[in-house]
Parts: sequence; C-alpha cells; structure tokens
Amino acid sequence: MIATSIKWTRHNLFGKPLDVVLSLLVIPGVLWLAYTITDWAFASAKWDIVVQSLRVLMIGVFPADQAWRAWTASAIIGAILGAGLGCVFCFKPHHGLVLLLVPVLLLIVDGGLSNALPATGIIASTILGWALTSYVPLSRKVLPAAAFTGFIVIVAVMAPPGVGLWGGLLLSVLLTLVTSVLSLPIGILLAFGRQSRLSSLRIICTWYIEVMRSVPLILVVYWIWILMPVLAPQWGLADVARGMIGFTIFYSAYVAEYVRSGLQAVPRAQTEAARSLGMSEFDINRSIVLPQALRVVVAPLVGNVLDIFNSAPLVFIIGLTDFLRAGQMILANPQYGDRTFEVLSFLLVTYFVIGSMITYAARKLEDHMATGTR
Repeated sequence: MIATSIKWTRHNLFGKPLDVVLSLLVIPGVLWLAYTITDWAFASAKWDIVVQSLRVLMIGVFPADQAWRAWTASAIIGAILGAGLGCVFCFKPHHGLVLLLVPVLLLIVDGGLSNALPATGIIASTILGWALTSYVPLSRKVLPAAAFTGFIVIVAVMAPPGVGLWGGLLLSVLLTLVTSVLSLPIGILLAFGRQSRLSSLRIICTWYIEVMRSVPLILVVYWIWILMPVLAPQWGLADVARGMIGFTIFYSAYVAEYVRSGLQAVPRAQTEAARSLGMSEFDINRSIVLPQALRVVVAPLVGNVLDIFNSAPLVFIIGLTDFLRAGQMILANPQYGDRTFEVLSFLLVTYFVIGSMITYAARKLEDHMATGTR
C-alpha cells in the first residue's frame, strides 16, 4: 500500500519539472488552508447555533407542534430515495453504519433526542427502502406505484398546517424530486415533438424549447407565480405549487435537448429494421429508440437533477423559505450576528454532501446501465 502510494505520488506529482514546481507551490498552500479550517472548526467555531436551529434549517417555519408531519414526510422521502438507490447498487451493512453516524453525532453534540430521534427515523427508513429493493427484486416492480403513493401521502400529511409553511431542506428536496420526475416525461414528449414529421408540432416544440433556454429561471418562476392566479383563479394554487410548475416548465426544455441528443445517437439502421418487421412508430420509439437514448444521456439527466437542487434557492423570490433562505433567517437574528461562518459552513457542507451523493449515484447508474449488473 505504501509502495503504491509512493509510486502514485512520484508519477503524478513529481514526474516532470513543471509538476515538481506546481506541487511545491500548491501542496503547502493546501496544507496550510486545511490546517486553518480544521483549527477554526474544532477550536474556535461555535456550532451550537446549528444544533439549536436544526429544525428551522430542515423544515423551515413549519409549526413546532406539527413538526411530526414534516419528519414523517422526510422519512417517506428517505424510503423512496433509498429504494431508488437499491435499484442501482446493492445495499451493504457498512452503508447503514455510515448513515447511522449522523444521529449518533447529533446525539453527542446536542445531548438530547430532539434532533437525533427524527434523524434516526429518516435514516432508518432510507436503509429499509435501500435494503428492500436490493434483496427483494419483486419490490422494484412496484416501486413507481409505491413512490407515487408516497408523494400523495406526503402532501396529505403536510397539507393541514398550510402549504405555505413548507420550507427548509425538506422543501428543497421536494422541489427537486417533483421537478425531476415531472420534467422527464414532458421533456421526452418535447424531444419527440421536435423531431416530428408534423410541421406545426415540430415548430411549437422547437419554439417552446428555445424560449425556455433563452430566459433565466428566476424570470420563469416569477411569471408563473404572477400569471397563474390571473389565468386560473379558480384553482387557487399555493406558492409552492406555482414554484414547482415554474421549475418544471423551465427544466423540461433542457431535458428535451438532452433526450434529443440521445435520440440522434441511436443508429438509423435499427429503426429501419424495426419498420421492416412491421412495427409501428410508437412501438419503435418506446421499445427500441427511447431506452437506448436514455442510456446515452444518463449523465446529463442526473446533472440536471443537481442543477435543480442547486437552483432551489431561487424560490425566495416568491416568498418561499428554502434551505438557504432558512439559514439567512437565522442569521437575521441579532443574537446570532457573529455566527455567520458557522451557519454558512453548515449550508456549504450540506450542499456539497448532497451534490456528491447525486454525482456518485450517477456514476453507479452509468456503470449499472453499461454492464447490466449491480
């Protein structure tokens, strides 16, 4: 192991004169920065602000006496995400041990069950869903229906206190999931529509895609928020729903372009062979073209999910309290005016961890689709 490390270091860091110079300049700076951050994090930082405000960061301004509803919804989301992971790569005991470190750490830092207990429930449901689809193949067949039912239950559980009270990291995750799920079928239809032989359909789809890709997301969300009460006042859509509609409308155009690039990568000979066998255009697209196209564009589609999550803070413009906005609300309290670095560091680490998990899952999914194994 040591010999391998030395060989790697010599080859990658000191293989050429320019590599030697860059390594001697960069490595000391990186070590100094790492030491400075570590010293501040463990010696000077006051993390009690994060522990005390964890409920606000996770679920926003949701009423404290109704917090169980938000935690229940979070557990259902955890189970759905865990089940999705189980379809990509198999659950191992060490995965569960790593996840369970989170509530253990909260218990040690907080000294109580107020934060550790909800975290334990969420992680336990994630592990359960992950293990279920890993070891019970039949469960994967019912996963779409179970996930759809789970989203209905989430809305039913969280709606009574008021949809406008949804917030925190829970809102960011919900917005990401809903937008990702809805934008995929819409984007697929737009991609096929842009390649349609019907001129009117092709022009409409092309116009829609180009317009959405030419304007900023914040403008689309703001316009949907303004126009929906005017165009459909009888619906009475909440701000959360209007925000999700704006995100879906915007990102569907990007999904359409990703899918269209995948459609163009499918060899024309395959479709011609299918037509010679008497297959209809619908069956050709559903059974031959689309599966191959989606396999090609897995990385861009997952990257689109990451973009949605990182863009979630834009919902502040319509008055919603997402994860980042919740952190700003905490810092707005004069009592915590000197804890800016602690709160922002926690937000940074959380965004980084979630983004890294999405990227890691994307790589596993690509490997799974390339080899057909988990």
